[in-house]
Amino acid sequence: MATTRHAHTVWEGDLLKGKGVATLDSSGLGSFDVSWPARTEAANGKTSPEELIAAAHSSCFSMALSHGLAGAGNPPTRLETKADVTFQPGEGITGIHLTVEGDVPGIDNDAFVAAAEDAKKNCPVSQALTGTTITLSAKLA
Repeated sequence: MATTRHAHTVWEGDLLKGKGVATLDSSGLGSFDVSWPARTEAANGKTSPEELIAAAHSSCFSMALSHGLAGAGNPPTRLETKADVTFQPGEGITGIHLTVEGDVPGIDNDAFVAAAEDAKKNCPVSQALTGTTITLSAKLA
């Protein structure tokens, strides 16, 4: 069965001096301040679309990798995934780099890297972001 999740943002003012609040409606987990300076300079307690994409991508990738490893008979004990989303003003999102370290009993590093590459290619967020270059670094703990 398909699911749909909801979030909304209220923005006030122009791009450079304005500000907004992004709210996670489906989960009710909170509202987060957003601004242009938080996107292009220091975050200073605010978030950005790129940080939200990084959170979505790192969690989706971790789920896909966990599923793939378990399906191959090697469920992970722990995966730690970091997503770095690069934004260049005037160009947009220019790349995403995933870094994953895993504790996976019964698997060697080559098999782990292959599983991570498959997860990178097939996780739904990666598929939604196919217009962006996605790179990966993977290793066992």
